[in-house]
Amino acid sequence: MDRSRSHADYPGTVSEPLILGIETSCDETGVALVRGRELLADVTASSMDEHARYGGIVPEVASRAHLEAFVPTIDAALAAADVDLGDVDAIAVTAGPGLVGSLTVGVAGAKSLALATGRPLYGVNHVIGHAAVDELVHGAFPERFVALVVSGGHTSLLLVDDIATGVVELGQTLDDAAGEAFDKVGRLLGLPYPGGPHVDRLARTGDPSAIRFPRGLTAGKDKARHPYDFSFSGLKTAVARYVEAFADRGEEVPAADVAAGFSEAVADVLVTKALAACRTHGCDTLVIGGGFSANSRLRELAAERAQEQGVTVRIPPIRYCTDNGAMIAALGSALVRSGAAPSQLDLPTDSAMPLTLVQA
Repeated sequence: MDRSRSHADYPGTVSEPLILGIETSCDETGVALVRGRELLADVTASSMDEHARYGGIVPEVASRAHLEAFVPTIDAALAAADVDLGDVDAIAVTAGPGLVGSLTVGVAGAKSLALATGRPLYGVNHVIGHAAVDELVHGAFPERFVALVVSGGHTSLLLVDDIATGVVELGQTLDDAAGEAFDKVGRLLGLPYPGGPHVDRLARTGDPSAIRFPRGLTAGKDKARHPYDFSFSGLKTAVARYVEAFADRGEEVPAADVAAGFSEAVADVLVTKALAACRTHGCDTLVIGGGFSANSRLRELAAERAQEQGVTVRIPPIRYCTDNGAMIAALGSALVRSGAAPSQLDLPTDSAMPLTLVQA
């Protein structure tokens, strides 16, 4: 089967192709429909409650949940957009990175839909999708911008000339991702899973200047060698030692101040490095995406410092920060607009898909 098609080749297209996006990289089954930069439907089925009892994601549980939710979520999204599967012009699916079992469910399902409908298939990069979704909210991207993608599993700094064809990774986390560090600190403070939102809420009641926690890779030789990389394991260890010291003395931990000081340290590092990248590469726009971009202190600090430096910050609403089908459909739509050839039907999943690949 010849799967190379131009923009004009999509059947039934009135304006721009209708893209079905499927996201199953972790614990949420997301399905969305996008035409151009317009979101028509976005439906998500989450299995987070099933993982809460374990204090983290259980891959097998997540995979089974995707199997159960896949068809109902597809049907719900099509109904919400008031379209039929036959109206879809192309299918985009997360090929990586993510949990291999979860990815396999989504990719296998997307391949089946592509074969059944004869529509082209695009296997896309989950992390880059977190940046691409902003086009559905704030419109077309500028010619060049910096993107900061922060989530439970990823902390990446990207230089973007074209979201479909021109993405360069400037830096990444060398150990814990920002969201992962928040979950671990949440456990240290006895907060429910997932820790991120709970630490964020608690931090708002504390004093961010009461405890000065370390900022990794921001000084001396570390900063010179890793200007755009991140490290949060040392910060997490510093918090653990601080909490343990109170416990050893039999004193109550000042949890709100700990959360506030920790949150301030993470946000400070993320914003400092992102804006440094903007200055170095002559960008006046910073796009922030990923689950951790819902963090209130990150949003406040980014807006405050960016305004001082004449940089526009674009952060999508919280509903588009966590994993969702809209981000995958948005990136698929960008690939179709760019004229990118579809992926092959034997495309593999890649749990460690590098940011050098927008599309598998």
